Amino acid sequence: MDVRSGANTKTGTLTLGDKSYTFPVYEGTIGPDVIDISKLYNQAGIFTYDPGYTSTASCESKITYIDGDNGILLYRGYPIEQLAEHGDFLETCYLLLYGELPTAAQKHDFDYLVTRHTMVHEQMSRFFQGFRRDAHPMAVMVGSVGALSAFYHDSTDISDPVQRDIASIRMIAKLPTLAAMAYKYSIGQPFIYPKNDLAYAANFLRMCYAVPCEEYKVNPVLARAMDRIFILHADHEQNASTSTVRLSGSSGANPFACIAAGCACLWGPAHGGANEAALKMLAEIGTVNRIPEFIKRAKDKNDSFRLMGFGHRVYRHYDPRAKIMQKTCHEVLNEMGIKDDPLLDVALELERIALHDDYFIEKKLYPNIDFYSGITLKAMGFPTAMFTVLFAVARTVGWIAQWKEMIEDPSQKIGRPRQLYSGATQREYLPISRRK
Repeated sequence: MDVRSGANTKTGTLTLGDKSYTFPVYEGTIGPDVIDISKLYNQAGIFTYDPGYTSTASCESKITYIDGDNGILLYRGYPIEQLAEHGDFLETCYLLLYGELPTAAQKHDFDYLVTRHTMVHEQMSRFFQGFRRDAHPMAVMVGSVGALSAFYHDSTDISDPVQRDIASIRMIAKLPTLAAMAYKYSIGQPFIYPKNDLAYAANFLRMCYAVPCEEYKVNPVLARAMDRIFILHADHEQNASTSTVRLSGSSGANPFACIAAGCACLWGPAHGGANEAALKMLAEIGTVNRIPEFIKRAKDKNDSFRLMGFGHRVYRHYDPRAKIMQKTCHEVLNEMGIKDDPLLDVALELERIALHDDYFIEKKLYPNIDFYSGITLKAMGFPTAMFTVLFAVARTVGWIAQWKEMIEDPSQKIGRPRQLYSGATQREYLPISRRK
């Protein structure tokens, strides 16, 4: 039920000088109440000011819930720990898209549908040739995802629910193929077509690492790790890239363009590039014996150095995804038999310090998911430039679910944030001969 359309008895009052204004207060099923200030400007002639929207709810959603103080992440009410431990990524996709876990028959049909859509139009292979060989894979992803609307224009009518569903399935299915193509193009290897007899994550790994001249067997430990990484990154409420997708979609843009916008936003080092930044930090530290120097710098308020991969803007407690990623990370390291990698030695020692040092514990600077996922993906053989691409593959279903929810919300309108203007007041144009 839309909480805004039901009976509401709670209100909040804002007093400005000698005038007071009353606004409705809505209660979600869990989480903080929200004050509806949509009529504030009409009534009081003022805007609110909230850079970064840290205290502003931009929408109503039934998809994902985060309790950062207690380290809780729920997809449609299900704890992330249970989904990652017992389910697989396509089951999570179904849940995010349709609101319920699938029955056995629904799961079979959904898996079949996604698998049969994993190929991309053959002309897209020539589209890739327009990029420089040394282009960043995320630049390639932003361009190729946006180009999907030119190849699949039969599913861009957002007013048609059937076309919305087709576009959703297509993107979930084709993003791994495009990501693998971006990787293959960057290393000069031929594209590998998907195989319908492989599961989602296994298929992706094969497209990344197989070559035509020999058989490739997918390691089940690595496939399970990849699948779990996808689950953990599938959605994360109204983060920057998801908000970008919603804002783009509010204009009526086609879904492929909206997801391309999400990819562009995700590319930022403060968002999807955080795991890449964490690994670069490990490289900067270099060896275990230099860790005390960098720990000292991290504790110095006057030093600009910051430990990447520790703490989280939302979670004031341990990131629940990090606990699962930590376990997955060590499973991958054991499977690959990696024991002599200096960067991994640095990472493991930093992990030990962060979990036992009073400074980190007091400030709740626990290792986050970006810290562990960067180590894991490196151990699996992915270059750092591919990390954000993998994040985009996983987050695609969350973006689509959020986009569909927004499109189907009868109260949605085009996004139009306000501002606090501090520039010049009105002034008269002067001819260039009179300007000083």
